[in-house]
Amino acid sequence: MKASRADQIRPLDMFKIGVGPSSSHTVGPMIAALKFRGGIGTKPPSETDLRLQVELFGSLSLTGRGHSTDAAVCAGLAGLHPTHNEPEEIWASKSHLIDSPWIELNGLKIAFNPTSDILWKQWTIDNKPLPHPNTMRLKLLSGAQVIREETWLSVGGGFVEKLDGLWPAKQELKPECLLPIPHSYATAAEFVAQCVNHNLRPWEVVIANEKARGMEEAELRWRLSEILDAMERSIERGLTAEGVLPGGLKVHRRAKELHQQIISGSVPHWALGQLRPSAYAMAVNEENAAGGRVVTAPTNGSSGLIPAVWRALRESNNLSRRTMENGLIVASVIGALIKTQASISGAEIGCQGEVGASCAMAAGGAVAMLGGTPSQMEQAAEIAIEHHLGMTCDPMMGLVQVPCIERNAMGAVKALDAVALSLVSNGKHLVSLDRALTVMKATGLDMNQKYKETSTGGLAMG
Repeated sequence: MKASRADQIRPLDMFKIGVGPSSSHTVGPMIAALKFRGGIGTKPPSETDLRLQVELFGSLSLTGRGHSTDAAVCAGLAGLHPTHNEPEEIWASKSHLIDSPWIELNGLKIAFNPTSDILWKQWTIDNKPLPHPNTMRLKLLSGAQVIREETWLSVGGGFVEKLDGLWPAKQELKPECLLPIPHSYATAAEFVAQCVNHNLRPWEVVIANEKARGMEEAELRWRLSEILDAMERSIERGLTAEGVLPGGLKVHRRAKELHQQIISGSVPHWALGQLRPSAYAMAVNEENAAGGRVVTAPTNGSSGLIPAVWRALRESNNLSRRTMENGLIVASVIGALIKTQASISGAEIGCQGEVGASCAMAAGGAVAMLGGTPSQMEQAAEIAIEHHLGMTCDPMMGLVQVPCIERNAMGAVKALDAVALSLVSNGKHLVSLDRALTVMKATGLDMNQKYKETSTGGLAMG
């Protein structure tokens, strides 16, 4: 289902523990394939000669090989989950299926060979425009007859939407299906008003809403603590790993060497404020590019930015665990506002929806952690978005490496600048976050498709 309001998207929706290299091209297709498998299992077919077929359209087709979309689909159909299964197990599933080309499910043996049963399509489906640049269709066949078919959209950040035969119209969550919450908001202005009018700190608004939905604060914080742990582990792994990243670009990991230079004092003192968060961001995104365990924040392509900012501020300001959890809660609100008012899909609106979105989330969350006002929080997020407007998504060879890794490093520094600028002001500014998000969406829709995660334009042509 598609959430049309920011208050319908919960903190644990925005932060997902998964695997690299892409939330929309890896995590999303894997989840969609897993859900399709589950649907077969709930009502096993009686037909014989069963076979699976997967069609990948648009951006999923053009950059899917570089993003390991085919391997992710194999893992999902094999019953694996991006959070609950280890990366090594996930990435082994494709080769296992090539060697033994069938899926076993509830006693059924369903033929599926990744080399012939994953079809790489283009920009139309049944001679109609795609409902989203990241569209996939899964089919269960008995001989030549299709006995089950589902079309899924991977809409960014690991979020997926099933069309359920309503193509091309997306389903909306109906008001009567929603639990009542004490603090409703669909815009940044409404969220700030909830804080001010009820004399609540930004994270307290969300905690009250979560309690109304049945999640107590203790459980929410426990789950957020898991997110923080996963972020920290991805930094540590990236700071100790060496070698060349997979995929063919022959990009060398740099985070470990940069971090060692920082520790040894061999970098200019004036650059420490920029290089420290940059090293942390690069560490995470190098892990992501290698298909390792990262947190979607809000996407995998931007997964290094928030962990880098949180660690840098923890080291410089001695932030408590609880404060960092509060920051994640507030960052999730900014992400939800971006998702509902614009997009967090690079294939839909370019990298402004990934690194730009993460920068805004980091800036708003950091202001909250450092004691800023709700207005300063909103201002910081707007500054971050404003200075990413129009950023293209043009990964070379469809790999989440160049320019993605350095963009996270630069985004972390921009987020900290936005925090500083907002905290020394009174929170009053000319352009609102809501206005910036309106422009963000319009800019993305106007952007030529070749600059939106297709690897057919921009730096991808270099």
